[in-house]
Amino acid sequence: MAQTLGELRQKAVKAHQAGALEKAARDYASYLAQVPGDVGIWSNLGVLHRVAGRHKMSLRAQERAYALDQKDTGVRNNMANILSDIGQYDRSLALRYELAAEQPDDVNQLAMIGRCLRGKGDYAGAISYLKSAIQKYPEDAELQMQLAFAQLGAGDYRTGLQTYKARWAAGELQPRALPFPEWQGEPLKGKTIVVLPEQGFGDAVLFARFLSILKGRGATVQLVAKRPLMRLFEAFDGVDEMIADLTRDTKADYWVNMMDLAAIYFETETHVPPPARLNVPKAAKDRAATMTAAHTDRFKVGVVWTGSVTYKGNAFRSFSHTDFLPLTDVPGVQLFSLYKGPELKGFYADGTDGLIVDVGSSEQDFADCAGMMQAMDLVITSDTATAHVAGSLGVPVWTVLHWDAFWVWRHKGETTDWYPGMQLFRQETPLDWGDVMTEVKAALEKKVKV
Repeated sequence: MAQTLGELRQKAVKAHQAGALEKAARDYASYLAQVPGDVGIWSNLGVLHRVAGRHKMSLRAQERAYALDQKDTGVRNNMANILSDIGQYDRSLALRYELAAEQPDDVNQLAMIGRCLRGKGDYAGAISYLKSAIQKYPEDAELQMQLAFAQLGAGDYRTGLQTYKARWAAGELQPRALPFPEWQGEPLKGKTIVVLPEQGFGDAVLFARFLSILKGRGATVQLVAKRPLMRLFEAFDGVDEMIADLTRDTKADYWVNMMDLAAIYFETETHVPPPARLNVPKAAKDRAATMTAAHTDRFKVGVVWTGSVTYKGNAFRSFSHTDFLPLTDVPGVQLFSLYKGPELKGFYADGTDGLIVDVGSSEQDFADCAGMMQAMDLVITSDTATAHVAGSLGVPVWTVLHWDAFWVWRHKGETTDWYPGMQLFRQETPLDWGDVMTEVKAALEKKVKV
């Protein structure tokens, strides 16, 4: 029996709801070829592409839906979402202000208005708007989170880190459930305190500088560190023992989040402290010397184009390995890939490994990566953990940022107080890396000639 259009529509929606995105996309396409005026299905298709990371395709679908019906609440909300994602903040804000006026109790819409203002670099506007919304909805975690990011971007670390404690209620992190209490500032003499990481490798490197505030308080300090960081973190001042994870046998009096040590520090200090001193073992240095021995006459540049593919914002902060290929044309330069991960598949498939030497895939941990960085004349990296490692090591490093950069980098400027020796390069147009990479190439040509 032939399938009716209604049945095809229902089948596509059910596949979408079940997470079968490829099947749903095909069924949506088949249906829209015959019913091109179905507003809801165009908007659904846009949502599907957004979830799949196809942001330009998502915008195209939402533009079709919006052209058909500019009053539908769901269509406008979906349109505002993808516009926010790709940095078209003014268009997104226009829709969000409309929706907020019509539905003033839609708290998520209020949070996203604050997020758009922050995305534009309007920290003051975001802070003012979000504070007003929080007065009406003081318990909403997402409003608090957006306020925290705006405060941190504005450089108000004391207030921002306190506000950021809302992260545990926002649903993205699993609250701690430990058999000993969280440290709330109690005397530590004769006590054991465990410092816990929270998020990615880069955050651990970034906030390791605050471990020193526990020094001199009389405590035994245990640091939980993921194995790829353990050799790099050896010999930290003020850390008595490193452990890979907590077990039933772990004996401690208190625990504290590493990021909350930063909050304690900024209660009394205003300047950003220098990065933690990282450990680069001799074996890592020897490995780097061996792997670069054939290129001693070249200007050696270590490159990283992407971070963890599981990070939800990775698609925006990362670019393609092919964006580095023009740098291989600079006379006297040899590029080395410091990247280790699944994106190497494309790197090998198109022959890029013939021009950019792969030294990252064989490293055992971040200590090996650090050793290789010290053997480079320059490191050029996307906004990922390697930027924090290079910045902490004090090696020459250029960090290539997308249009809505992490609060440490802020939205303007070529430098950051968090890593004084680092130079920042910024994407001018969302989703387009061409201009900034042209700028990077010109800077490299100038540097090599000097």
